[in-house]
Amino acid sequence: MQNRTYTADAEPGDHATVAGWVHEIRDLGGIAFLILRDKSGKIQIKFEKDEMPEDLVETGLDLSRESVISATGTIEEEPRAPTGVEIAPEELDVIAEAEPELPLDPSGKVDAELSTRLDNRTLDLRKDETKAIFEIRAEILRAVRESFREIGCTEINTPKIVATGTEGGTELFPITYFGKEAFMNQSPQLFKQLMVGSGLERVFEIGPIFRAEEHNTPRHLNEATMIDFESAFIDHEEAMDACERTLLAAHEGVAENCREQLETLGYDDFSVPEAGFPRLTYEEAIERINATGELDEQLVWGDDLPTEAEKALGQDVGGHYFVTDWPSEIKPFYIQDHEGGELSKGFDLMHPRMELVSGGQREHRYDYLVEGFEQQGLDPSQFEYYTKMFKYGMPPHAGWAYGVERLVMTMLDLGNIREAVLFPRDRQRLSP
Repeated sequence: MQNRTYTADAEPGDHATVAGWVHEIRDLGGIAFLILRDKSGKIQIKFEKDEMPEDLVETGLDLSRESVISATGTIEEEPRAPTGVEIAPEELDVIAEAEPELPLDPSGKVDAELSTRLDNRTLDLRKDETKAIFEIRAEILRAVRESFREIGCTEINTPKIVATGTEGGTELFPITYFGKEAFMNQSPQLFKQLMVGSGLERVFEIGPIFRAEEHNTPRHLNEATMIDFESAFIDHEEAMDACERTLLAAHEGVAENCREQLETLGYDDFSVPEAGFPRLTYEEAIERINATGELDEQLVWGDDLPTEAEKALGQDVGGHYFVTDWPSEIKPFYIQDHEGGELSKGFDLMHPRMELVSGGQREHRYDYLVEGFEQQGLDPSQFEYYTKMFKYGMPPHAGWAYGVERLVMTMLDLGNIREAVLFPRDRQRLSP
């Protein structure tokens, strides 16, 4: 729309056209007010019934909430208006009238169940609180990209349709690809490793992954957006440094550039985590979890960390922390082992509520890599496109990946991960 003025830019004395949604109408008898909302804020439109054309007043007051309109007139200062200004309309155009009965209330005065909100996501994002979450998510991605570029990364895009799963197993979505069986990719892991062996050396990707896992919890999705990093000539310790740096950059970006959104969500005390996340070995983590007394049964060597264990340790540590030196047997084949083979160079970055990041130093030696496939019951020949490149000079390398939705969820203390994704995909939801 030409010459449209956003409500936040409306200044007293301007002759302007504003456009947006009807947020609210208040009829006080001789005078009435329509609150128009756009992406930048709200503005009051004043109708003085005795001084305006009857058809103009009637058009404005007969509108249903959430109808799309434009109004043209002079912006006037009015301290009693919600934003200190108002517009007396000379013209009012109804662009798209909304049905009177809405499936949810975008003003937020009446709460709606999460399922109703997700079924009507377009309306849901007209609420300031919901919109704020996705503006913060966008800032996280901007800050993360900038952080990657500062350490010399190249952004890449890897295939999402593949012939074999990244890690095998049953967590695969099969599809038909021109008469052949193919799968939606679980992770860009193997492809980003191939890129560190190329002239790019240090890469990152932000893109979707697909996992057909059975979990149907407030923190699991079947389609998620992952932030992946991989670099040649670094070890697992340096990879953790990069991981922490990126996470801090995301928080710093939000703290600096999303003050209005944080205020909308009620985060008056939003803070950036302190640098220098503790690095606990797996053995130390097990000991500290058992010492809390929060678990019904004590953990033993080789156990993965269940949800209740993660929460107990998170409360004990009180902030972000790494768990390092995991048993080799419970980490993927591509994670390199320490000398002796019992411990891996894998690590996880944990938030007090849940796991955020999985990473580690990779096995770059061909013979050891193939041996790792076989130990985990995978057929190396199915991954020849990947393994053969390790014959041609693959440098030592390390990397990690974390989910955007989990990062948003933990940063904003959301109750359900579905609040951090526009159109979630889980076992029950395939539409919209």
